[in-house]
Amino acid sequence: MTIQTLNIDGKKLVVLTAEAFAELMEKAGVLPSLPPADQHGARDALAFADAAIARKLISRRIKAGLTQKDLAKRAGVRLETVCRLEGGKHTPSRETITRIDAALTKAKA
Repeated sequence: MTIQTLNIDGKKLVVLTAEAFAELMEKAGVLPSLPPADQHGARDALAFADAAIARKLISRRIKAGLTQKDLAKRAGVRLETVCRLEGGKHTPSRETITRIDAALTKAKA
């Protein structure tokens, strides 16, 4: 991981790539955690899907350099929808996923 520092107004700042930032967020436990496995290693499929979607959404949004508000506006969905999805507590509709995916793809281009 490459870390650069710079001084602005007498304050030492750290500059990270989006990928490094996402990696640190995951290690810090900021991303929604995956549901625990049972004694056989199986996980609740719906809870796993919600958490996996949330983790991917957060990662892609950060890499695109968008805030939650920016993404919501570009995708034509409510900010609350993006917040709930990133929290891993909401199962999105197919239409919502399509809109968000299109917005993220366009932002990355």
